[in-house]
Amino acid sequence: MKFSLLSLVNYYLRLCFSHAGLRPYTTDIDSVTTIKCWISSALPNKNLTSKSQSSKPILLLIHGFGPLPIWQWHHQVGPLSRHFDLVVPELIFFGGSTTKSSSRSELFQAESLVQLLDALGIGERKDVYVVGTSYGGFVGYHVARLLGEERIKKVVIASSDLLKAEPDDKALLKRAGVESISDLLIPKEPDNMRILMEMALWRPPHFMPNFVLWDVIQEMYNDNIEQKMELIKGITIGNKDAFQLTPLPREVLIVWGEHDQIFPLDKAHQMQKCLGETARLEVLKNTGHLPQAEDPTRFNEVLLNFLTAS
Repeated sequence: MKFSLLSLVNYYLRLCFSHAGLRPYTTDIDSVTTIKCWISSALPNKNLTSKSQSSKPILLLIHGFGPLPIWQWHHQVGPLSRHFDLVVPELIFFGGSTTKSSSRSELFQAESLVQLLDALGIGERKDVYVVGTSYGGFVGYHVARLLGEERIKKVVIASSDLLKAEPDDKALLKRAGVESISDLLIPKEPDNMRILMEMALWRPPHFMPNFVLWDVIQEMYNDNIEQKMELIKGITIGNKDAFQLTPLPREVLIVWGEHDQIFPLDKAHQMQKCLGETARLEVLKNTGHLPQAEDPTRFNEVLLNFLTAS
């Protein structure tokens, strides 16, 4: 059996989720779509006769394009679980979530998450909070729209350019020195993996041997490649005929890394203006596209201050 450092890290990250009171759960939300997620142990679901023993509000934590949520949110689930019952899905075609549907838009991802809440028996709860990062922010915005003012309490959009347009994509490709967005987001070789790390992190590792990068690619980026490329093509944000950014009916926190090279900081200020008076912006210094990983202490402080404020 081949030794993999990543498999050990995966085991540790799953422990982080378990120690935060989360358990893995898989459900068919309809006849064609299956969602795998991590949920707080206190949450009920339609397959259980016992009701929830918790009075905590619900927090839907949505990961971005790339590694599984255990990699993207392991710094957050512990602190957040003290205040919320968590639902942490693997988006469709990431990890164990799949569909036979031909839909590939971020709206379809959002609709599937709303169905997931129904499958968990909490679809009618009126105390749902949504946090999404990067691609997960695209999805989270649509979730907030679908649930509406009656069920949504607050929304956090982190490192997620909801005003992204074709010129932004072209500028990103020029900064990264790649030919397509899929070349950047779905690396197939160590050189592409290095480019992604340099674009995503303010302080990327100075040295990373090829065998480690091959391991990362194999473990994190080598499944459902064709479907993930379709997801990138299916994004409606930036298509004026399919999507228009309008204010949400609830408070919105925008969190951004000061040195984000995927979505530059000026886009966060533009987003804040479009989302109106209910939106405010927090910029985390000395971080890039992944502030939740590069400065988790400050990120968690900003997140909890907003989410728990009355």
